[in-house]
Amino acid sequence: MARGVWTGSITFGLVSVGVKALTAVHDHDIHFHQIEKGTGSRIGNQKVSKATGEPVESDDIELGYEISKERYVVFDPKEVDELRPRSTRVLAVTDFVDLASIDPVYFERTYWLAPTDDGVAHAYALLAAAMEQSQQVGIGTVVMRNKQYLTAVRPLHGALAMSTLRFADEVVDIDDIDEIPTDVAAPSKKEMSLAMQIIDSLASSWDPQRYEDTFTDELVGLIEAKANGDEVVAEPLSDDDDGKVLDLMAALRASVDEARSGRSAKQQRSTTAKAPAAKQRAASKKAPAKKAAGSKKAPAANKSGKSKRDGTTKKPARKSA
Repeated sequence: MARGVWTGSITFGLVSVGVKALTAVHDHDIHFHQIEKGTGSRIGNQKVSKATGEPVESDDIELGYEISKERYVVFDPKEVDELRPRSTRVLAVTDFVDLASIDPVYFERTYWLAPTDDGVAHAYALLAAAMEQSQQVGIGTVVMRNKQYLTAVRPLHGALAMSTLRFADEVVDIDDIDEIPTDVAAPSKKEMSLAMQIIDSLASSWDPQRYEDTFTDELVGLIEAKANGDEVVAEPLSDDDDGKVLDLMAALRASVDEARSGRSAKQQRSTTAKAPAAKQRAASKKAPAKKAAGSKKAPAANKSGKSKRDGTTKKPARKSA
């Protein structure tokens, strides 16, 4: 369910369009609580002084910015709150640029923009259509939740979307990355030819439905199995592949042959069946009610990849952004 995060207007020239920003993506990370062994009690955090080890009340806490080791510029929390930018109701488009000219490294999060009411629907549709025809995106700044954002407003699937962008000084310059080599010999024509054959053989159209978060699916399967009273035996991770290429040409030729035969490991991973891998590997035999828990190990997962489930067990909730 999309959640509203901001309401205001987009202005370009003398035209103003009332819009509301709604979440366009959500995270599905699984979050755990810390539990004390043996008691099952939640672990709580307490703020203590590093000097004395004694608890500190919230009213006695100030904010400090470290300017050198153990030297701080101290602020009252209220002082910092007063410095924060207040939410604005206007996103002023100052430039229109080609979308392709914005490197993906600058993109952060995307929101849908919807007209605030029927009275601005026509102006909203006009802006979306004009941007679609011109293949341009609008750049401007807006303040949401007491933080200023650089944004790109663009047409998407017949509607308007707003993506927050990184400011230039937030992106690490490639010249500052010492680990990237600069004195490597250029690839030979044969190496380049084989590499291009691999790329060509795996080329396809972008379809996000082909790719799944298999780790989260595995974790959900393990949680469900344990919630049902099953004992889970996980397979150890393989460490056969250390990422080193001993013979580059041999690896390239083998990759070309594999890709041609349709057995590319990468392609198999991206088009894997929807059954979570964890449910294929995890043991999943329900312990008898009269036997003590853990008295019998669940067998390795069956070929279908399905875990046995108790219909009353809830699937772990996935947190929305």
